[in-house]
Amino acid sequence: MSGPSVTSLGKPIASGNTAEVYAWEDGQVLKLFHERFAYGAVEYEAKIAQAVHAAGLPVPAVGPIIEVDGRSGLVYERTDGSTMGQVLERKPWNVFTFARLLAELQADMHASGIAPEIPSLRRRLERKIQSAKALPDNLREAALNALEHMPDGEQLCHGDFHPYNVLMTARGPVIIDWVDATRGNPVADVVRSSVLIEGAVAAMPSIRRRHREVLRWMHAIYRRHYFRLCPDAQQQAAAWWPIIAAARTSENIAELQEWLLAQVKAGLG
Repeated sequence: MSGPSVTSLGKPIASGNTAEVYAWEDGQVLKLFHERFAYGAVEYEAKIAQAVHAAGLPVPAVGPIIEVDGRSGLVYERTDGSTMGQVLERKPWNVFTFARLLAELQADMHASGIAPEIPSLRRRLERKIQSAKALPDNLREAALNALEHMPDGEQLCHGDFHPYNVLMTARGPVIIDWVDATRGNPVADVVRSSVLIEGAVAAMPSIRRRHREVLRWMHAIYRRHYFRLCPDAQQQAAAWWPIIAAARTSENIAELQEWLLAQVKAGLG
């Protein structure tokens, strides 16, 4: 008996830069990765997903790895809902509630236990900064030197935590896309979220002006609430900012590079 084909899966429920999501069986979905993603990378995401689910966080349960037409996919528990960002686009008056919720979800994440085999945030930042072609050598050296002097940590860090990676479901918020999860200093994870949101507001032309203002408000409220929940974090945030911006340049997003380099120069130049 032959296995499923992409055609037999029907129309995707959702699609993104890394994968397409299809309805599966028994209340599940199949996250089918694009062909450029190696099997090892999918195995890695499965390991991360299992670890964060075991930590008791509001995340989808993960099942087996499936191959469809030479592409690797992961079976996940189905969690229907729109992302927090999508809901804000339609209902911007939720900005205050959602901003506080975003901070609370991240603070809870940082307080949770996590398996020791999760990769090191510090090592990941080092690799990103070393490989960032857009960084001049003097800024690369300054960023690596600054990173060396930052305090380490063992907390769970999402690595890509923003309003479009939180699903608003009937059972409550569910955090998705854990492939960048690490263990490390939680302040670096908060600053990573800030750099993602601030960069999008400042430099991504695809974002409508009205929604740009909503995201700007959300970011300010989110940071203020997180630092109220975790007051010790605020002292480190400014020092982490240019380091995280330097690492982000390695992702080669053309619209963001000028803005990111300006952040690195302002903090380390």
